[in-house]
Amino acid sequence: MSAAPLRRGPAGHRPWPCCRRCPGIALDLGSARTRVWIAGRGTILDVPTVTFPGAGAVHPIRRGAIVDTPGTARMLERLLGNRLPRLGRPLVVVTAPVLDGVAFRAEALTAVRVLRPRTVLTVPTARAVALAAGADLCRPLMVVDIGAHVTEVVLLSDGAVLDARRTALGTRDLDATTTADRITGAVADMITAMLRQDRTSLTLDAIQGGLLLAGGGALRPEIVHRLTGQLHAPVRAVPAPHTAAVRGAARLLEAARTHPAFGRRQPVPHLPD
Repeated sequence: MSAAPLRRGPAGHRPWPCCRRCPGIALDLGSARTRVWIAGRGTILDVPTVTFPGAGAVHPIRRGAIVDTPGTARMLERLLGNRLPRLGRPLVVVTAPVLDGVAFRAEALTAVRVLRPRTVLTVPTARAVALAAGADLCRPLMVVDIGAHVTEVVLLSDGAVLDARRTALGTRDLDATTTADRITGAVADMITAMLRQDRTSLTLDAIQGGLLLAGGGALRPEIVHRLTGQLHAPVRAVPAPHTAAVRGAARLLEAARTHPAFGRRQPVPHLPD
């Protein structure tokens, strides 16, 4: 992305990021919770991922997939419609799962159009978590994100995704028959499969350096304890792990705010990660 000086637009309109009518939004669209960070406010909105097209609540995102795009758009309009300037054209950064991320990004882009974005950027959730944790992205890193309905294990190196696994299990599945052992066992199985298929030392190096744990599962001591015992490796929970993804997206948003390329008047519909 080339740099260009900021210029005023027509009718005295100041280009983003200088224009107050053009805010920035970081979005983490989860199956159970949607989290939003709005530039300049310093707070995170944390609400259930539900929409109300009629009687009763409907969940437009299930098991890490957007199954009701219009419903997701209505949810975003209800949540953010009155919080944005009427003529604002926000830059939006959306987290996306690594696996099935192409489909998720396409549906998220369609839903986010209700906010009239100037630009939409997507970032893999695992990379956003690493950024929120202040992790060293120059070394191999294993990110384990245990959400409400999906658990994803991702190997990063130099910030790029090298391998990933997921299972449709999360903290909302915990009950008398689905215990923490089942979730941690699934994580251990995924990491073991990654080790077996890796012909380099990157996976092993990442494990020996310690797993980075995020999502609501990182708030459960029994999960952290069992993972440490099963993998015989250090496990470090990200501070405030349930909001790590949106905070990482917010860091990317703030970096984009200072990039002169975004001072250009022409909108950019989508920049893939």
